[in-house]
Amino acid sequence: MSQCQRVNPTGDSFRASKGFIMNKLRILIADDHEIVRRGLVSLIKSQPAWEVCAEADNGRQAVDLANQLKPDIAILDIGMPTLNGLEATRQILCDNPQTRVLILTITDTDQAVRAVLDAGARGFLLKSDAARDLVSAIDTLQYNKTFFTARVAEMVLSGYRGTSGATKKNLLLPSLTPREREVVQLLAEGRSTKEVASQLRLSAKTTETHRSNIMRKLGLHSVSELVLYAVRNNIVQVAAAAPFSTIETVPSGDIPPA
Repeated sequence: MSQCQRVNPTGDSFRASKGFIMNKLRILIADDHEIVRRGLVSLIKSQPAWEVCAEADNGRQAVDLANQLKPDIAILDIGMPTLNGLEATRQILCDNPQTRVLILTITDTDQAVRAVLDAGARGFLLKSDAARDLVSAIDTLQYNKTFFTARVAEMVLSGYRGTSGATKKNLLLPSLTPREREVVQLLAEGRSTKEVASQLRLSAKTTETHRSNIMRKLGLHSVSELVLYAVRNNIVQVAAAAPFSTIETVPSGDIPPA
């Protein structure tokens, strides 16, 4: 796995016209679909001033890499295993507030947009639009601006940001702690209490306490209800048949066989 590298300060090809030395924009990519990652890497490599400093196939690995490498931009799939993109965004920004996060998703529902904004991401991009809009999105984020596609921007301006305080309060999810959100995802992904405890390095008793508190807070009575809650609230996602249809726009020679 490659690591973020600063450009050689003596390289003449990276000197600006006024004599300044330019560093490449360092980008972390996290998606559990290898073909998606390869497509994103290919698109980013087409920009000489950018580099992919690391890749991750789950949210927890993305958080660890972001803490180690301090990338300028992190591109995260919203529906990754182990730790979803929204929770990974919160954890990355907690320790690396300078990193700008772009969320990739297969849906642009009002609820998904709200969740992305609340997590602190600076951009929201549908996977179906990635081949067309990824370069514009990254270019926007590197100048500390926020990127949304036209449809999502209109939704944000006319809906979410215009919601009254009382109505907005009613839209908020029950107040789960970051640890409880992690437990919800792992349980919804089919892990047993013992497996969750091992994954999060908790005791079985502590994990069971978290589980009981979650069920009580959410008013749930079964694991099946918990799974449905997790899907509806973008904690886990149902896989799509074609996770990245726009990958076809990348020259086939740039994408190695799976």
